[in-house]
Amino acid sequence: MTAIFQPASAMAEPQNLSVEQAQAQLASLLTPLGPICETEMLPLAEALDRVLAEDLTSPVDVPPHDNAAMDGYALNGAQLQPGQPLVLQVVGRALAGVPWSGEIGPGQCLKIMTGAVLPAGLDTVVPHELTQALDEQRIRIPADSLRAGANRRLCGEDLGRGNLALPKGQKLHPAALGLLASLGLSQVEVRRRLRVAYFSTGDEILAPGMAAREGAIYDSNSFSLQGLLKRLGVQVLDLGQVPDEPQALETRLREAAALADVVLTSGGISAGEADHTRAMLQRLGHVQFWRLAMRPGKPLAAGLLQPGLSSAFAPKSGTSAIDINVGSSEKQSTQTPRPTVLLGLPGNPVAAMISFALFVRPALLQLMGDTSAPLPLAQAIAAQDFHKRPGRSEYQRGILAMGPDGRARVRSTGAQGSALLSSLVQANCLVVLEPERGQVLAGETVNVLLLDGAI
Repeated sequence: MTAIFQPASAMAEPQNLSVEQAQAQLASLLTPLGPICETEMLPLAEALDRVLAEDLTSPVDVPPHDNAAMDGYALNGAQLQPGQPLVLQVVGRALAGVPWSGEIGPGQCLKIMTGAVLPAGLDTVVPHELTQALDEQRIRIPADSLRAGANRRLCGEDLGRGNLALPKGQKLHPAALGLLASLGLSQVEVRRRLRVAYFSTGDEILAPGMAAREGAIYDSNSFSLQGLLKRLGVQVLDLGQVPDEPQALETRLREAAALADVVLTSGGISAGEADHTRAMLQRLGHVQFWRLAMRPGKPLAAGLLQPGLSSAFAPKSGTSAIDINVGSSEKQSTQTPRPTVLLGLPGNPVAAMISFALFVRPALLQLMGDTSAPLPLAQAIAAQDFHKRPGRSEYQRGILAMGPDGRARVRSTGAQGSALLSSLVQANCLVVLEPERGQVLAGETVNVLLLDGAI
């Protein structure tokens, strides 16, 4: 589907949307665009963290035959009688990959290894440790120690031929790749990588390695945000830093729109007179929102850059747009006419990363067609007081651990300034304090957003 682009009108008075309102508006803004539709075939070894393009049905039964779930002896379970031991003669051995080809009669059994095919007529496996060896050829199974059908894996019990193996939109994590391999597949059709161009704004930022100067800070956001993007499996286009100068910012926005599906920036969207990203987005596209009732992360812009914006920056014939971006190895397909999504994050490092988790991550997953579940929300007991005023959502960095009574408890990492990256390094969760909530006392229940793998 193609989004309907409406040029932005004059900048309205800021509306401090709630987090939930902003998330809903962002999802609604992106829905007409739909996920990227281009696909490619990849070998399984290259498909980690890619998104499955279509529903995939199983071409085989998994497992392909009844087999032993453990080492032991295979027998006909009908021979087991309540209250009576069973003595059997061992007539052979079956190994995984080496099926038994003989016949098994009454009163006989077969030594078998885990994964070996169960011959016809045998439906039960007794573990070695439950048997008593009477001599080299006979075993005794104690009374009532086993039920018929025990320790048998049925043909197709994991996945039957023709059944859905993985749905469209499944992210191919290691377990999913293992499942595909178990079906005998050597390659899989996936969606192409979402292209995300990123740059930082501000006269005060320095690239690591540059000489320090008074009033300047090193650009941590480039590394934090690009790390988050790479974890999502997108193609990251690093466009460096842009000074607080309108023409430079416009040039970089146009360049980014020519290269990417999504443009991600940090800095330059607050109310300061030198902050140009918001105003530039308004002029070049459509602003959906730019101020939220949350802490940290109040200034956050979301919108669309109009489809024709990047035409002057399209690559020349024979040159890929991605070739313009030094360090990228993937080639870009023909440019899509749909609008480019722009997400402008705050400049403060913690605010930028928390905003990424709450807004950028779900937006990118939506555009990728990735059906992964949202970040998990759990409940815990506050191990201390948490200071807050009603009126906005707050996301305080916390450390979640199990208490001696088996209940989850969360404590603060300490000072909650939006520039204190060290507190986010310590945190394994965010304490989610709702807008209407005020001071939280120790012992009260709070919601926590688990961050494992997300930040």
